[in-house]
Amino acid sequence: MNKSFKIVLLLFIILYSGPLAAQKFGYIDSEYILNKHPDYKVVQEELKKLSEEWKKEAQNLDQEIKELSTQLKAEEVLLTEEMYQKRVEVIKAKQKASQEFNSRVFGIDGIYYQKQAELLQPLQSKIYDAIERVSRRNNLAVLFDKAAGPSAIIYTDPRHDYSEFVLEELGIEDNK
Repeated sequence: MNKSFKIVLLLFIILYSGPLAAQKFGYIDSEYILNKHPDYKVVQEELKKLSEEWKKEAQNLDQEIKELSTQLKAEEVLLTEEMYQKRVEVIKAKQKASQEFNSRVFGIDGIYYQKQAELLQPLQSKIYDAIERVSRRNNLAVLFDKAAGPSAIIYTDPRHDYSEFVLEELGIEDNK
């Protein structure tokens, strides 16, 4: 009897410890959350204004280069070789300055992307903190982001979508 009791107890432990070891997974859609957040719209508007100013400045530089080139072609026959070369050098210098401006502002580590990171940092921190609280409250082992670049998520069951919980945690109501 002692041996059968141990076997039954062992089976009981195995059967009931299986669910305890199961990990809970979920996902969110960070793009959806960002678009619902009112601060994101403010950040987007500010970035749009800055971008338009810088694009206008770049267009002015390009227009200046175009005007100088047109003027050079029109006066080409009247200029000495030395005067012609000086104007060509001026145009090349302007083209280089234009390229440097575009690279400095819109390049990989450009001012635009630095400003974007600076403006989005506080918002991303708020959202991350809300995600962490929702994950802890719901005992999630892993929470995927559906909006993240190339992902291995092929199908998602809406029952496991925690985006609304994150919005609720941020104090944002869903106005569908």
